Amino acid sequence: MEKKALKKSVQIAAPKQKVWDVLLDDATYRQWTSVFSPGSHAVGGWDEGSKVHFLDGEGRGLVSTVNVHKPAEVITIEHIGVIDKNTEDFESDEAKKWAGSLETYRVSESGGKTQLNVEMDIIPEYEEYMNKTWEKALVLVKEISEK
Repeated sequence: MEKKALKKSVQIAAPKQKVWDVLLDDATYRQWTSVFSPGSHAVGGWDEGSKVHFLDGEGRGLVSTVNVHKPAEVITIEHIGVIDKNTEDFESDEAKKWAGSLETYRVSESGGKTQLNVEMDIIPEYEEYMNKTWEKALVLVKEISEK
């Protein structure tokens, strides 16, 4: 299935390490990802090669691997399947739609401000939803980081 590249960015008045921590620390990750689905959270590690489950509050979501992780610089996650009721699925049509989709976060700092760039491969049927939701999520990342 053809995917589209969604690109979003935001400038944040905070050091890049703080922004990075907001992105990946469990408590703040749960805050900013709640706009995607109530109860959103990640289970697994952020180290290169680690498997991560991105789940909603009902045990549904994506199975992914961390392809690249350079702390406070870049992380690239590859979605490889879906999860339903905490069961991994790599074979269904829905799983195959997501397989190979990349999600990348980059932070860079200049003049005391951090630029956060997010790039994500999305399935066309989710384009409108993801565009709107990412706008809300980045506002939350900014607000949390600037506190």
